[in-house]
Amino acid sequence: MHLSPDEVIFWQYGFFKVNATIATTWALMLVLAVGAKLITRRLSTDLPRSRWQNLLEIIVTAIEQQIAEVGLRHPRKYIGFLGTLFLFVAMASLCTVIPGYEPPTGSLSTTAALALCVMVAVPLFGIEDQGLAGYLKSYLEPTVIMLPFNIISEVSRTLALAVRLFGNMMSGAMIIGILVSITPFIFPIVMTVLGLLTGMVQAYIFSILAAVYIAAATHVPKPKPKPTAEPAPKIQ
Repeated sequence: MHLSPDEVIFWQYGFFKVNATIATTWALMLVLAVGAKLITRRLSTDLPRSRWQNLLEIIVTAIEQQIAEVGLRHPRKYIGFLGTLFLFVAMASLCTVIPGYEPPTGSLSTTAALALCVMVAVPLFGIEDQGLAGYLKSYLEPTVIMLPFNIISEVSRTLALAVRLFGNMMSGAMIIGILVSITPFIFPIVMTVLGLLTGMVQAYIFSILAAVYIAAATHVPKPKPKPTAEPAPKIQ
């Protein structure tokens, strides 16, 4: 039993090595890229549409609605990044039904990389929406004293994203492995189904938290309306 797919080494030459985390990560990215290419190569605007296109439209529409409910003003602007995060984590969980497969999200290196992607994307979207000066000014709000605390929050939430996803995915894999060694029939099947559900929930939580952080970074405070002068009372 392995605590992390990093321990499974497929090939190594000196300091360079290919472990299960790297192999499954690139395999998932290849499956997602090829699948997206195959599904979108014959898109139709007519009423008769393929089942794959209907499935794709359902997924895209659902992700777009969730992004809009978070508070982002232009959901389609962020659907490429947030949708990819969700699909990657979800596919990593769904593939656990394959015998011998270990999800790359069970490695802290993978979850840390996903969290770093969010950490980089948040200021990029914020700068694009507010400008460099406007985004940096948000670190000084409401007072200059909050600058170190705002910086610490950026780092701490990145660590929280990585550790939360890693802990939930690794714990599920460990429980299934323990139950397989003790009772190799009924309980592992039940735990595998629960693991799939947990993985989908984690994919949803991870992408929603990323959307919340981006929404906070792209929030532009509306100018306060100037008070209108009341008309002077008429002297009778």
